[in-house]
Amino acid sequence: MSFNALQAKTWRFNSIGDTDVLTLETLPVALPAAGEVLIQMKTIGLNRADVMFRRGTYIQKAVFPSRLGYEGAGVVLAIGEGVRQFSPGDAVSILPTDNLAKYGTYADKFLIPETFLVHKPDSLSWEEASSIWMQYLTAWGGVIHAGGVSKGKTILITAASSSVGLAAIQIAEAAGAKVIASTQTIEKKQRLLDLGVKNVIATEDEPDLYEALVLRLGGEHLDVAFDAVGGPHIEQIAKAMSVGGTMVMHGALSPEITPFPLKVALRKSLTMRGFLFLEVLHDPVLREQARRFILSSIGAGYLRPVIDRCFNFEDMHDAQRYLESNQQIGKIVVTLDT
Repeated sequence: MSFNALQAKTWRFNSIGDTDVLTLETLPVALPAAGEVLIQMKTIGLNRADVMFRRGTYIQKAVFPSRLGYEGAGVVLAIGEGVRQFSPGDAVSILPTDNLAKYGTYADKFLIPETFLVHKPDSLSWEEASSIWMQYLTAWGGVIHAGGVSKGKTILITAASSSVGLAAIQIAEAAGAKVIASTQTIEKKQRLLDLGVKNVIATEDEPDLYEALVLRLGGEHLDVAFDAVGGPHIEQIAKAMSVGGTMVMHGALSPEITPFPLKVALRKSLTMRGFLFLEVLHDPVLREQARRFILSSIGAGYLRPVIDRCFNFEDMHDAQRYLESNQQIGKIVVTLDT
């Protein structure tokens, strides 16, 4: 193969906006520099953060022309000087990076530093292998590291039908916790029950989240909350917390203002903290702990990504519109014919 003539089909955008700002471009691909790896992509995992990034509402900001995409899986084509952990032909999964504009995964080939690669678990399909790291790094960091969940504790996981929500449920159950999941609709509640989630609240059916939690817990006995929503229900969750409980906020899906429940936090000595997956990614010790936990749990069968729907690479606009519709349970994956 002549790498000097390689080109990559790459989805990029040049302005903030809706799905239509994405265009498929053909770009030259350079040889890997020191520490870099050239990947032939097989699958790409989509995340809600991708949409927020494209719309200009995410914590990271686009630098135009901008790539996007946190996750994927593929085969190593070539390696740069100094790369020791990977060789051409290796099957790999991609860790989320801290630079979406530069290292976005929406491409059929692309270069990435080897520090953001892990070997693909043999037990996972390509689709599953592109759906691991964003959800499980976020869930492990929020549930185990920040939340301190362990055997016998109770945890509320909101936005439970999302890929991160499902990952958090699996991780909390693997740790021996009692899980209560919440989602918006009765339809999503039933789909979660069908997946084996035992205790689910549909907020359209039980709008008083405090009462729903207390009913299931037999009182204000919630030890940990892992919340992706924010908004007014934060006050209801805080009221249901145990004394000394921990509330971990990792998202802001609600368009409404998120109040701070000061009096409840004081009375119950609550810990309330924000969490972002970069907290784990940027700490070598935490990153290694998370990597070992995730890979060993996958090997033991405790963790398994839930794939909602697959789209072809050329149908990225359709995949993005489905992602924006918020209908999915689990992960949306884009596949490449390579």
